[in-house]
Formats: sequence, C-alpha cells, structure tokens
Amino acid sequence: MELQNKLKALAEKINQLRDKIETEESTKHAFVLPFINALGYDTFNPLEVVPEFTADIGLKKGEKVDYAIFQNEIPILIIECKHWQVNLDAHNSQLFRYFHTTKTRFALLTNGIQYRFYTDLDHTNKMDSKPFFEFDITRIKDNEALEISKFHKSNFDVDKIVNNASALKYTKEIKKCIAEELVTPSYDFTRLFANKVYDGRLTEKVMDEFTELVHKAFNQTINEKINDRLNSALNKEAENQQEDHIEVIEEESKIVTTEEELEGFRIVVAILRRKLEVNRIVHRDTQSYFGVLLDDNNRKPLCRLHFNGGKKYLGLFDENKRETRELVNDVDDIYQFEEQLLKTIDMYE
Repeated sequence: MELQNKLKALAEKINQLRDKIETEESTKHAFVLPFINALGYDTFNPLEVVPEFTADIGLKKGEKVDYAIFQNEIPILIIECKHWQVNLDAHNSQLFRYFHTTKTRFALLTNGIQYRFYTDLDHTNKMDSKPFFEFDITRIKDNEALEISKFHKSNFDVDKIVNNASALKYTKEIKKCIAEELVTPSYDFTRLFANKVYDGRLTEKVMDEFTELVHKAFNQTINEKINDRLNSALNKEAENQQEDHIEVIEEESKIVTTEEELEGFRIVVAILRRKLEVNRIVHRDTQSYFGVLLDDNNRKPLCRLHFNGGKKYLGLFDENKRETRELVNDVDDIYQFEEQLLKTIDMYE
C-alpha cells in the first residue's frame, strides 16, 4: 500500500510538471529518480544506484547506461532513460547492446511515464526484443502496482521475477490479441466460431456476415458479464444494508430509467473499459437524458443517451465539451462510434 501511494503521488507530480520538463536530464531527475526511490533504493548511495554506469561493448569502450541498481555488489537492473515526450519504440536497441555485457537479468527502458521491463526469456544473456512487463505510471492499475512491488528492494528475488516474467509476457500478448479481435475479428477467429455453429459452406459472403455476428456476440457477452457483476454488487450492497438494519427511503422521482437506456450504458461500458476501469464509468439519469460520466463528475461527461423521444440519439462531446447528437436506430448502433467514445477519454486523462 505504501508503494502504491508513492506511485500515485509521483503520477500526480508528473501530470503537474511534464509540460515544464524540457530535457532528458530533467526527465531523469524529476520522474525517474523518484521512481527508483519509491522502489526503496537510495539514489544518493553509489553502492546501490550508479549513474552513468559503464557497459563496455567489445572494442567500444566507455559506453554508459543511465543508471544501474546494485545489490550485493552485483547489478540487478540497468536503466536507460529518454525524454518524456520520446516514443520508446525505436530505442531498445541501445539497451539490447548493454544487456549482454553486464551480469543483470533485467533491463528497464523508460521516458519517466512509460516503463518497459525486459529480461532474457528467449535466449540466455540476450535481451528479448519485447518487454515482459510495461505500464504507464500516470494510469497505474492495482495489478500493475503488485508487479512493480516485486522490484522493490525489500522483495527483490531474481528467480521469482524471471519465473513470473514468462506468464506476464504471454498474458500481455494474449490480452492484446483479444482486444484486437473484439474490435475487428480476424478471418481465422471468425472461422473458428462459424465452424461451430454453421453447417453450410463458408463462402466469402457467409464469412462477411459472420465477422459482424462474432463482433456483436462477443461485445454482447461482455455487456452481460458486466451487467451480472453490477447486479451482484447491487445485491450484495442490499444484503449488507438489510443485515445492518439500515432503512433507505427514496423520494418519489419523475425519472424513469428504461431497460433500453441500461442496455445502451452497458454497451458504452464495454467500449470504454478498454481504457478505463469499469468502476470509473458511472451513469446518472435525468428527465432530459441518460448521462454517462467519468468518475461520477458532471464536468467529465463521456456521452449522453437521448432515448426518451420518438428517435434515439447518442450525444458525443468534442474537446470543448460541445455535444453533437448522432442518430442511432438501435442501441447496437452505438458500436459504430467506438473511436469517438474512446477519444473522449483522452480529453480527461
């Protein structure tokens, strides 16, 4: 919990300062060193944290990595830093060269916001091309904080981290594949389910039809799972109130929340949960519209459902929080506005 609080405090600091951080050196001091400190290592102790650590490469002497963390006089983690605005995708080759010249099993590439941890799962002493663990410190999740804690000075165990690294790496890749399939089902993915339910010949026309059906079926399944969890949470809360003999008196209201509005909300949640935790997406019904808010904050509208009139509209917001109403003939049409809904999150995060 202490580490998680430190990471959240650092995330707040980064959000406040990053527009004022203009150099790579400033990024190191303002963002990366506090992260190393949060892991329990003393950045002022040269026996623990060595800046500009020499990692000679063959005949090329004097090559230096930004930081090396030591334990029992052995480097356990080398860190290469970039400016916070730099895309890390093109910068792991330098760290790759450093990796095999040191005794470390772990390397970290970071711009102070994005963190990517590497090891040598594929070939011993040769850094993998893909990280086994990565996260955005400004959007830290509970499960990510748990993985980060394994690098804390008090917990660090090479064998345990390496053994877990494989599961982390492939779980991440599988989740990425699932997310892609949910948005745009591939031919093989569609064929897998079409073969199970369709007895005829899978022509191009049939496959085109099943691509849409698989997309819709999976998203509806997610909606139903979310609805089940919401209902379960509501039922549990009701049981607790009954056990504690708490009487809840609700005032009469003219607001009527329809099943169609709730279905629309579940679809919106299914889309937005790719970038947000479900508990941050909150609905608030009014007499005029059914609103969906970020963190239950009226100043952070994600969208609105206008389903009370003769026609149905989805209200979308631009960067100035101006609402544009899009006609939807059916609640499933909301899926057509996935990109716009996901972009709305970026205005607040």
